[in-house]
Amino acid sequence: MAHHKSAKKRIRRNARRTEINRRRVSRIRTYVKAVETAIASGDKEAAQTALREAQPEMQRGIRGGVLHKNTVARKLSRLSARVKAIA
Repeated sequence: MAHHKSAKKRIRRNARRTEINRRRVSRIRTYVKAVETAIASGDKEAAQTALREAQPEMQRGIRGGVLHKNTVARKLSRLSARVKAIA
């Protein structure tokens, strides 16, 4: 257990940041899941719309520090390729 005042504050701050980051990642996953669902249904228009909504959310994940920029680039690339492949 922490004894210093600064260590106790750090524990509180870490808990708060963890909560915020979990929310961010969860929100991103929700948007990605919407794209996945649209792809699975075969509706190209809905998939494109969902991807356009998911992209800025994923970029915010980079800025917030919860995702690496290359991870987001890879995921967006793969999602857009799958949307493009819908007949």
